This record gives sequence, C-alpha cells and structure tokens, in this order.
Amino acid sequence: MLPDSALPARSLRPGVSVARTLLAPTAAVTPASPASAVMTDLTQVRAVTVNPTTALRQAEQFMIHQRVHMLFVVSEMPELLGLITTTDLRGDRVMRAVQERNVHYEDLCVADAMTPLSMLDAIDYARLKAARVSNVVATLRKHGRNHLLVIEAASGGEPERVRGVISRAQVERQLDTVIEASGPALDLAEIGQAMS
Repeated sequence: MLPDSALPARSLRPGVSVARTLLAPTAAVTPASPASAVMTDLTQVRAVTVNPTTALRQAEQFMIHQRVHMLFVVSEMPELLGLITTTDLRGDRVMRAVQERNVHYEDLCVADAMTPLSMLDAIDYARLKAARVSNVVATLRKHGRNHLLVIEAASGGEPERVRGVISRAQVERQLDTVIEASGPALDLAEIGQAMS
C-alpha cells in the first residue's frame, strides 16, 4: 500500500456490536489476602486533590465527577495540608462555621471543613505489607473509619509520603460484605497502634 493511499471502507450490517473493555482478571480478595490487596496504591493511581480555597459545593461536585469520597487537600503539590471527605461536607465543622460566623454554606471553602494534617496519623506501609485484609477489617470496625491512610517511610532524602488509601466502601465491595463499626471513630494514631 502506498503511504498516502486511503484505506478501504465498507458499510456496516445490522448486528455489529461495540467492543467491551477487557479488564485484567483480578484475584478474589478474602480475609486471608494480603492487606495491600485492598489499598489504592498512589504510585499506580493518581491522587485526587483539591485546593483549600475551593468552595465546598465545587469540591462536592468534583468528588461526584471523580467518583471518590475523599480528596487530598494541597495548595502546592505534593505537600499535604489535610483531607476532606463527603462526610466532612455536611459535618460538625461546617455546621459550627455556619453558626459561629453567621454565613451560608455557599460561603464556605474546603479549609473550613477539612481535617487538617495536624489531626491526621496513619498506618505504616511496612506494617501493612505484613498484614492481612482481616487486620484492615478489624481496624475499620474498631475505629469506625471510612478511610485509612497508608504512609511510606522517608528514604533517599525524600520526606515520608502517603503511599496509599484504604476505603471501607472498596473493602466491602471486594469482600462482598458490610463492615459494621464496633467502636467510636477515633484518631488515626490509635488506628496505627491497632495495626502494630
């Protein structure tokens, strides 16, 4: 075929179908599976971020569009300032800000509702690698958390970093079960202790 010649085209007949995406088969996850099987690895999947000055309504729409329930709050990548979840969008911080500052919901931004970095602790990636899904489920149950952050230790002059996220909803889907909280939601420092 000559470099500039057109490819032959033809008419389509009824019954032609559209190709479906072939997903690589994934191994079934069980309580005995490695805990890393339920972690979203941020070295493989791009972290979804939002600026602290973003309006709450805009952040909510962004979560819907991205199909996530949590955003990393950053003003300059890659430095983490905190997290905001769908629960935070209608949580106590928002209601307090509306009442105390006598403003409307539309006037609030992500910084008003996020959980700041100073209130976040996390599970060690090295410990998670040695754990099983059953350990993650026990941690989610005990602490009533919807998300767990996984931190990788500093190396090669680089600061420690959020390596992954574990979502209760994702674990429930993978195990085809509901994870009921058996205790109050506590801080992530206590979660780290439970994983040790």
